[in-house]
Amino acid sequence: MTDTDVSTATFGNDDRLPQVPLPTLEDSAARFLQWCAPLLNDEQLAATQAATEKLLSSDSAARVLHADLERFAARDDVASWLDEFWPRRYLGRRDRIALNANFFFLFGDAAGSDHTADQPTRAAELTMAALGHKAQLDDESFPPLLARGAPQSMEQSRHLFSTTRIPGAPQDTVRTPYSPHWPGRSTERHVVVASRGRMYRMDVLGADGRPHTVDEIAAGMRTVLAAATGRAPVEESVGSLTTKARAEWATTRSALTALDPANSEAIDVIERALFCVDLDDVTPSGEGDARDQAVCRTMLAGDSGNRWFDKAVSFVVLADGTAGINVEHCLLDGTTILTLVDAMLGEPVSAHAARVGAHSQGEPAVTPVAFVLDDDLRAQVRAAAEDFDAFLAATATTVLTFDDVGAETAKSLGSSPDAFVQMAYQLAHRRARGLTGATYESIATRQFRGGRTEAMRVVTPEVLAFVDAMQSPGTDAGTRREAFRAAAAAHGARAKQCQAGDAPEQHLWELDLIRERRGAEIGVTEPMPLFDSPGWTIMRSDYLSTSSAPSTHIRYFGFGSTSEQCIGVAYVLLPDRLHVHLSTPEAVAGQMTAFADELRRAVTELRDLLGSE
Repeated sequence: MTDTDVSTATFGNDDRLPQVPLPTLEDSAARFLQWCAPLLNDEQLAATQAATEKLLSSDSAARVLHADLERFAARDDVASWLDEFWPRRYLGRRDRIALNANFFFLFGDAAGSDHTADQPTRAAELTMAALGHKAQLDDESFPPLLARGAPQSMEQSRHLFSTTRIPGAPQDTVRTPYSPHWPGRSTERHVVVASRGRMYRMDVLGADGRPHTVDEIAAGMRTVLAAATGRAPVEESVGSLTTKARAEWATTRSALTALDPANSEAIDVIERALFCVDLDDVTPSGEGDARDQAVCRTMLAGDSGNRWFDKAVSFVVLADGTAGINVEHCLLDGTTILTLVDAMLGEPVSAHAARVGAHSQGEPAVTPVAFVLDDDLRAQVRAAAEDFDAFLAATATTVLTFDDVGAETAKSLGSSPDAFVQMAYQLAHRRARGLTGATYESIATRQFRGGRTEAMRVVTPEVLAFVDAMQSPGTDAGTRREAFRAAAAAHGARAKQCQAGDAPEQHLWELDLIRERRGAEIGVTEPMPLFDSPGWTIMRSDYLSTSSAPSTHIRYFGFGSTSEQCIGVAYVLLPDRLHVHLSTPEAVAGQMTAFADELRRAVTELRDLLGSE
């Protein structure tokens, strides 16, 4: 697509973007061996090589599965060979999504906003800003994103508003606009506001489809706060049910809707709402990183009865006006939420209000979202809340602030910013835990049709050599710098491979998922040895799971731990600063603390090392 072919309409380029390339079986097998080898001993590598050879044999089941995937990708109604992979990956998970899958951003101040705005005013400003972005999406006036002149997929932005995940067994579904069951944009006029464990419908758009003013919406928020006097009984705060494991929540949801028609109506109001606004009755105490850590923990989890974690977008506003967003991940990646946040906070609220024609029409209608509960459902709500509180208590989190190191620092030292921080993570991890473990990094692939992310594995032979050099007392500074440069170059080369769709993990994983879905139809029912091999299991057993969210409007980005041994590393890397949010199971919290301490040391050490040339 040439520059002259690029459409200026928001979604005008999506259907013309190239498909994600489907790797050959040979290429993915070779890449897989390269990627897992640095993590394996000789015996493990030999076993993995043997399993890979079976995968590539002429009569291998993998060849039947790959041929089926090729046929699927060639269909006219298929945007990408990953079209079945993404729903299975996100909607197929059976554990809880609260804390495990949802992620958060902690906002900075909006352009032209008074940073001392009280809670209802801040909530109203965010509501107006979100409506302003929705208006641009609806009329396709929001400029499509470009990367080095190439248009990026905007498809996910269709699912920012009125989108809700629906629990099911054996797989969840999604209720969303721009789908066969809901063609076109959402024309809903309401949001759902949660306060002190109760939920309320607020009609923020009038009968003419234009919003109330910010002051009127703020008045509506005050009405909610006044109505929700005191925390609702735990057993009546139905939002806690969204923290349950998915199949269990599906069963409870069926019981809830079967009990009384009012419950179906209440759930329908929540699911159709443009988004949720969660007014949290807390003001985190402390200063600096301690306060930030407490705020981030609230953004990540908070009071489960004051959330509906299945909702795609929930704005969280604390009692002092501090705000952020909690996101359900199945249709939305961090890059899309960054686009939303930058659009919302990059202009004054007055500009959004003018765009959507906000005008005075009185305080918006506010009505309770009421549920009818019996003793069994009350017990389930209470149990869900208590289980989630225990789960949150078993999760350790912390934040690190580097206000003297950022992307420009790394560039001035001759390094790509991401390679600099990733090498610091690897060095800190070895020092904290005494080993180099599997590390995941999310790489965006939005230049492709329906593009989402690719799974990058950070550990390369060059990374091992770099960490070894840094750990060897006898290694001189020049050798250490050379090892860093080699590791950073290898990191950049692998990232480019992932950006180009030339990566093995999701391809091989999808072959196994095809076997699960329709293996009986194509004569493949037996598991393949590769997926029990040391290389597959060790490469995917993360010690570090990393992801970046670069935006000047974001202070922190975070997600929960992904396994019993994993430290989740979410980082905001900007020209002048680096903010990091860490999470891990409480059982290994000491290792996370050690990692944080070593990361502070590693960042300084690398800056001094590279700056001494």
